[in-house]
Amino acid sequence: MTLRIPAAPYPFATDPATLGLLVIDMQRDFLEPGGFGASLGNDTRPLRAIVPTVRYLLAGFRALGRPVIHTRECHRADLSDCPPAKRERGRSRLRIGDRGPLGRILVAGEPGSAIVPELAPRPGEPVIDKPGKGAFCRTGLDNLLRDLRLRQLVLAGVTTEVCVQSTMREANDRGYACLLATDATASYFPEFRAATLAMVTAQDAIIGWTAPTAAILGALR
Repeated sequence: MTLRIPAAPYPFATDPATLGLLVIDMQRDFLEPGGFGASLGNDTRPLRAIVPTVRYLLAGFRALGRPVIHTRECHRADLSDCPPAKRERGRSRLRIGDRGPLGRILVAGEPGSAIVPELAPRPGEPVIDKPGKGAFCRTGLDNLLRDLRLRQLVLAGVTTEVCVQSTMREANDRGYACLLATDATASYFPEFRAATLAMVTAQDAIIGWTAPTAAILGALR
């Protein structure tokens, strides 16, 4: 069965049996005061503002019985998977691995690495811990998607121009058709979010499609 979801730059054709939801990095370290994002001088409110929409999108996919996968950007406790060029970048007082208000920054198992409680994964929903921006880099995500027989992805999460876009580009290169939920993604910089939405849909969906959450769930229902 093929459905058409109203989207930019043109309708997204999908077989729901091959479609899953990928929620990127909705973690305390990025969304909450005291986290890594805030330590870089960012206002976390734009990211927290999308939590209700992401929760609505999650509920819709769960109700439809479609796979939901979560990601977290975090590193091993010994930082062996964190390149020095990543840890040493920037002028922030706190760096990856340092102890902050939410525990060691971007370290697996620390409070800040956890997904915010409102969007907590349910039992059986895979969680991919990724050491890089893209969710395919040094993870088992591609194998997981193939095991689930998914060929199309709806993406949500943060930040639009970094981890979400990186993952979308990686997925595109691996042959997955991607649809980004416009109101379920956010950036610390609104202009970066807008630019990313324009870039991914340029040239007849060179990277993928975009659509609001209501349009996605409305078509799938």
